[in-house]
Amino acid sequence: MATQLLMPKATAVWLVDNTALSFDQIAAFCKLHPLEVKAIADGESAQGIKGLDPLITGQLSREEIAKGEADINHKLKISDPKVRVPETKRKGPRYTPLSKRQDRPNAILWLVRNHPELKDAQISRLIGTTKSTIEQIRNRTHWNSNNLQPMDPVTLGLCSQIDLDIEVERSSRGRPVQPESGDTLLPASATENLDIQPTVREEDEELDADKVFAKLSSLKGRHEDEDEE
Repeated sequence: MATQLLMPKATAVWLVDNTALSFDQIAAFCKLHPLEVKAIADGESAQGIKGLDPLITGQLSREEIAKGEADINHKLKISDPKVRVPETKRKGPRYTPLSKRQDRPNAILWLVRNHPELKDAQISRLIGTTKSTIEQIRNRTHWNSNNLQPMDPVTLGLCSQIDLDIEVERSSRGRPVQPESGDTLLPASATENLDIQPTVREEDEELDADKVFAKLSSLKGRHEDEDEE
């Protein structure tokens, strides 16, 4: 099993503040979007989150950071943690602290709008809610529908970016690729057998030789009569 980074957003905060790594490098290492890392650097996101030093946790070495700072294309590699924490399998919906439960409807609305491919069971696992609540928000029959604002559950702390990405990936498996809309060129196989006839104008039609000679003879005779006069 691949080693997972502990507290990705807190680690990203520390890397932004203490290294010269690029946003893309930090985003790839912490499994975040580059724009989210930029928002952290601009102070628009992760406010109040204390940075977590990956050197202390043993998940990143100083040599690896130095390589990344020297080469913008270098992808940081996570180190194996010194202490293995056994993975605990969670049964049932995720537990949500009382202080954050009021944010769950806003998070559900965000997931419904931004990830319509997610099933109710997946949303329930992510933020610890009930299917009836999800259905009410989908159908806009929730008692507080008019006041709900879509909010990212990762930003709210209701789930991790890794868990969200895993659920989205599960939903995307086996989905057919939708063709792009708009006019497209026909394939060669559809056009090579087409019978295209050139347009022929009346003046380009084949001339009748007898008519031409008769016309010339008439003109010649007319000129001879005029000369005799």
